[in-house]
Amino acid sequence: MARFLIRFFIILFFRLFTRVKIYGMEHLPSGGGYIVASNHLGRIDPAVVYAFLDRKDVSLLVAEKYHQYAIARWVVKVLDAVWVDRFGADFQVLRLMLRRLESGGVLVLAPEGTRSPTGALIQGRSGASYLAARAGVPIVPVATTGTEDRVVLERFLRLRRLDITVRVGKPFLLPPLVGKDRDQALQQYTDEIMCQIATLLPPQYRGVYADHPRLIELLQEGGIRD
Repeated sequence: MARFLIRFFIILFFRLFTRVKIYGMEHLPSGGGYIVASNHLGRIDPAVVYAFLDRKDVSLLVAEKYHQYAIARWVVKVLDAVWVDRFGADFQVLRLMLRRLESGGVLVLAPEGTRSPTGALIQGRSGASYLAARAGVPIVPVATTGTEDRVVLERFLRLRRLDITVRVGKPFLLPPLVGKDRDQALQQYTDEIMCQIATLLPPQYRGVYADHPRLIELLQEGGIRD
């Protein structure tokens, strides 16, 4: 019941205080395990993604810094979310996420690991690519705009609704990790994830990946919005 109520109030919040436009919902897999990899502009990003994923087996990763707040601890417990150390390799969390993915669950994460201080993409980390390659599940790239903390605060102070745009890209698979050059492979996989997200973003949001050869290649292949 508590889980249902949290989801209800999240969706109610977005209906009352925001205008959310979502494109590409048809790309979401109809079942099975997969990873949603999104950019990270503001604190409400995970709630935005959680709201449009109509599944009961969604796992969210929550930064350990919020553990000091009782309400955050309660929400994490009810939603069966997972505390994560953003600056260290937590192998226990990795094993837990692998089990959930292999059992058909959905994992929502931001490969950047933290909110972008500029609003544009920063360097991605290898956690998402490692999990996807090990579990053999698809990655669904998602790009969100309009959720920057400063924009949210400014709109609410002016009693104006927040305009949020979410674009869902096509799922893709990463090859299994084999051989000795795993670090190099993980870097390549991480760049692939970040460039796939970048294709869904306006140019000013592409950040460190704006001139990446793989992004240029993807834009040329798909003619994705520019």
